[in-house]
Amino acid sequence: MATRPQILRPISPAQTDPIRIVPLHFPSPGITAAPAAAPQLTYRNGPLLTAVEVFTVFWGTGWDAAPMNALMRDLNVFFDEILDGVLMDQLAEYSVPGQTIGHGRHTGSTVLVAPALGASVTDRTIQHVLEQEISTNSAFPQPNANRLYFLYVPPNVRVVQGGSASCQAFCGYHNDINGQIFYTVMPYPGCSGCMGGLQQFEALTSTSSHELCEAITDPIPGKGWYDDVHGEIGDICAWKTKKINNYVVQLEWSNAENKCL
Repeated sequence: MATRPQILRPISPAQTDPIRIVPLHFPSPGITAAPAAAPQLTYRNGPLLTAVEVFTVFWGTGWDAAPMNALMRDLNVFFDEILDGVLMDQLAEYSVPGQTIGHGRHTGSTVLVAPALGASVTDRTIQHVLEQEISTNSAFPQPNANRLYFLYVPPNVRVVQGGSASCQAFCGYHNDINGQIFYTVMPYPGCSGCMGGLQQFEALTSTSSHELCEAITDPIPGKGWYDDVHGEIGDICAWKTKKINNYVVQLEWSNAENKCL
């Protein structure tokens, strides 16, 4: 991108809209940030997704044709593999009495071609579509305490949430509807700020893992594990990556180890 846009992220504890996004990636060689207070996630007594059930939703036309159909297939395989392994084991330290975080599973996938997508879609519209599909579409599983709808949109569709937009302020986010429906929204990485120097599939697995871990540990943003300064488990380690099963995933903050793992 030619210019560096402002990253619009609520950081004050007084904010009612907690940090829940994947921020844009802006490497700043030669610039050293002032030391910040050490992160420390604290539990805010809300629900956790202890055995997450990911249902992937691919909205828009083009997912049934190359190259998007291959991307959809690869993302589904990513969830098949990543939800039953060491990334989930890593989150076990955030278990609380009565809520033990364990492995999850990928429960299915669907493609939505209607309603048609325009050049821009708002979070409120996404919520409405999810509620409508849950009510009327037999391909959609019903919400439960562990269900997480992972919604992907195709290239050239801008997502607007909280007054900010994808590729201007964020690369993905998670949210809830009335504390009952948990979902993430993953715009297509169509800008350098959402690529992080990675290939497109790697960028998507990185940002998807960021939101996956945050949705598990803080499904109602700010009501699970949260840090009033640094945000959620993934925000502290944004754009720091590693490989699990040959997939690029983001490092996540560990209270126990006091570092990104």
